[in-house]
Amino acid sequence: MGIAIEQARAAAAAGEVPVGAIAVRAGVIVASGHNRPISEVDPTAHAEIIVVREAARALGAYRLTEISLYVTLEPCVMCVGAMIAARISKIVYGTRDGKAGALGSVYDIGRDGRLNHRLEVHGGVMEDECAEILREFFRLRR
Repeated sequence: MGIAIEQARAAAAAGEVPVGAIAVRAGVIVASGHNRPISEVDPTAHAEIIVVREAARALGAYRLTEISLYVTLEPCVMCVGAMIAARISKIVYGTRDGKAGALGSVYDIGRDGRLNHRLEVHGGVMEDECAEILREFFRLRR
């Protein structure tokens, strides 16, 4: 999660909402990234989507069954949908998103038994550090 936090700080420095993510397979980071919707003029350029795409390219596969994804903020509906489509096995997130979180806060899509894949979810990892980056970013802008 520490590396995902570094990615979140890089996003903040670039003027993006500070969310960072990494994809790990067998203890090795295969992809890392941060939010880029503003710089890429792409509403889908969330940290998680960028990392899923990069991991798929790095591994030469669209099924990422051996990947654990670490992200500083609880993913939204779009990002959880992408993780389910990629068959990611585990999601570890830092702080909850009470406005758009889709892994327990607002929705719980990742563990919905009606879908063809469920995610193992662990939240609250380094929660204080992850939340503080977001608080500081928005405090400076308001």
